[in-house]
Amino acid sequence: MPVYNSDVARIFNQIADLLEIGGGNEYRVRAYRDAARTIATLSSSVADMVAEDEDLTELEGIGDSMAGKITEIVKTGGLKQLEEIEQRTPPALADMLNISGLGPKRVRAIYENLGVTSLEGLKAAAEQGRIRDLEGFGETIEQKIVADLAQAEAEETRTRLDVAEELTEPLVGYLREIEGIQRVIVAGSYRRRKETVGDLDILATGRDSGHIIDRFVAYEDVAEVVSQGETRSTVMLRTGLQVDLRVVADESYGAALLYFTGSKAHNITLRNMALDQDLKINEYGVFQDEARVAGETEAEIYGLFDLPYIVPELREDRGEIEAAREGNLPQLVALEDIQGDLQMHTDASDGHNTLEEMARAAKRRGYAYIAITDHSTHVAVTQGLDAEALARRVDEIDRLNDELDGIRILKGIEVDILKDGSLDLPDEALEKLDLVIGSVHVNFDLSREKQTERIIRAMDNPHFNILAHPTGRKIGERDPYEVDVERLMEAALERG
Repeated sequence: MPVYNSDVARIFNQIADLLEIGGGNEYRVRAYRDAARTIATLSSSVADMVAEDEDLTELEGIGDSMAGKITEIVKTGGLKQLEEIEQRTPPALADMLNISGLGPKRVRAIYENLGVTSLEGLKAAAEQGRIRDLEGFGETIEQKIVADLAQAEAEETRTRLDVAEELTEPLVGYLREIEGIQRVIVAGSYRRRKETVGDLDILATGRDSGHIIDRFVAYEDVAEVVSQGETRSTVMLRTGLQVDLRVVADESYGAALLYFTGSKAHNITLRNMALDQDLKINEYGVFQDEARVAGETEAEIYGLFDLPYIVPELREDRGEIEAAREGNLPQLVALEDIQGDLQMHTDASDGHNTLEEMARAAKRRGYAYIAITDHSTHVAVTQGLDAEALARRVDEIDRLNDELDGIRILKGIEVDILKDGSLDLPDEALEKLDLVIGSVHVNFDLSREKQTERIIRAMDNPHFNILAHPTGRKIGERDPYEVDVERLMEAALERG
């Protein structure tokens, strides 16, 4: 089974988490996190580098020891060191890291002081009020743990898109190596790039559907074969994600891809358009009486209705068909369109790299500009910058701007919006910056009116430029706080 860069990065991050939970050396922890970031952002395949016997130590932050571990992962699919650490760590401690606000240090504190070794135990400890008295916690964090556990239970049937990608890429790579297979593509909400997916719908074409299905159910991450037929099978992966594979005929490939990509509302509109033309559309094709008139490609089907191809991300029946008919489909943002990044954190707050490392990495990506916007000190989960530290950061950015050609570093901050709407840094510190981002990190429980007034009051500060994460929502982890988004947009427009 092929090993992808994301697999290596995931293993290194797991080791870093478990070492930190166990009170491991902070430099060792950081070495694994740095290695994970290097591999995750690498444009070339680390597996190919190992196969071609390239020198991995030429990669940033990769020494001889780490290079050996990468080679072991690529060749065996795992790392013995991770298995050894997992054996001496209660398994649920790693799961606790998925709870918002619980980093490795807090998980260790809960484990060492309360003996909690399961999510059920964590929930009980929080509901009984035993967590609030631990150093660095308090009642607010305890209540957040209860809320996030409840949210996790409600969302457990859906998988966040980035998590689904980590599971899907190796599986698709495995399928593409099956003898006789021609095409493999993931449809459904995954293809439409929705924020969460319920299950995976994979379509394939090939010479021997039975052989393809047999190889599919033999995939090493399959925990249960729910059903298996000649052209379709459903399995459950070890993570609990359901995967459906359908092997379809070439002449039906486009119709099946359109049908299983969805959305349901988009497909219903197309079906009604077909009925208006005395046509029938389904996953096998478009038919006039019994004759198939289209189905090999999606573009062919859209063309029957005098429509241009509509990209999957727009297929939500929110006016995309009307826009296509009028020639007004929006152009999606592509990777090459991105010229810079206006919110970047360094190791001065909750990032992992230095300012110079961030700037040089951005330059290598071809960015024209970046804004360094570390947190201010009010955010409890980060060390943050006070006014003095921010002044030193301004000087450091000036120095780097003089040294680096081809990229501009903007001086910024992500300043906390306090409960009364004031900002966590004085105006004399903010006025020296190019960009001030304001955000809410605490007091999520205010009423809709008070939360809205709080944020608008922050916008009244003459140095305020951008409102970050305006609802506080974390996908699959935390519901948005109550706020009038329309009023916020109107206030932002009024203030330029």
